[in-house]
Order: sequence, then structure tokens, then C-alpha cells
Amino acid sequence: MRIHFLAIGQRIPAWVEEGYQEFARRLPPECRLQLTEIAAVRRAKGADIERLRALEGERLLAALPRDAHAVALDVRGAAWSTEQLAARLAGWMQDGREVALMVGGPDGLAPECLRRADARWSLSALTLPHALVRIVVAEQIYRAWTVYKGHPYHRA
Repeated sequence: MRIHFLAIGQRIPAWVEEGYQEFARRLPPECRLQLTEIAAVRRAKGADIERLRALEGERLLAALPRDAHAVALDVRGAAWSTEQLAARLAGWMQDGREVALMVGGPDGLAPECLRRADARWSLSALTLPHALVRIVVAEQIYRAWTVYKGHPYHRA
């Protein structure tokens, strides 16, 4: 199974890339995490935020694999425990479909992305920097996989 991590934003600091790769490369081929960076729409003073968010949403949806199980990372989504994420991961792996995690730009996800999503996942009630979200998601996917496989990495 492949998990597509679709994220708005391309100019990411090296430490974020290193952190993301640290966990993504730990995952086995049967649970591969693949990052797709999507260019953010350029913002100017007085820009129509809804229009910019809609344009970014179009880009996200265009990158979404056909028939993928789509998960929107959204502050209003459900907060999953590590064990709940591991159970979802197990279900995704058994389902056989590809999974796509969608992360919006600085103004969040477009309504079209939220409507397309099969699930909404909130990492925290806190506002996290978009770059940091990449590391948190990669680590949590790796942690969920270790729970699923009974690996000792997760100690709760």
C-alpha cells in the first residue's frame, strides 16, 4: 500500500526534510509514504483568500490518486490516538486501496477537499506550522505501523 502525503508548500527547511525522511524511510515497502509537494498560490496584500484556497484545492484534488481513500488533515477533524491510527492503518492495508493525506496551505483546505475526504484527522487543537506537520505525520504513521506489527518502538 502507498500512502500519498499531498502537501501545499515547497520551500521547506532542510531540518524538516531530514525529519520527514527519517521516519518515511523506516517504513517498509508494503506501507510506503510518498510526499507530493504542491505549489502554494502566491499571496498578495488584499488577495481573495477564498479564491486562493479554491485554487490550492484544485491542485490538491488533481494530485489525488483516483479511487484513493482521502483523509483531510483538519483542525475540526477527529483526534485519533496512536492505537486508533494503527487500527485505521491496518484497515487501509487490508482494503488494498491507496490512501491520500491532504494538507492545505496557510489558509487551510478548500471546501471541495473537505467534501471529497473520506475522513478528517486532527493532529491537535493547536495550530502547527505546516512544515512541522510533515514530521509529525511521518512519525505517527511509522509509530502506527510499529503498533500494527507489534514492534517495540511504541511504548505507551
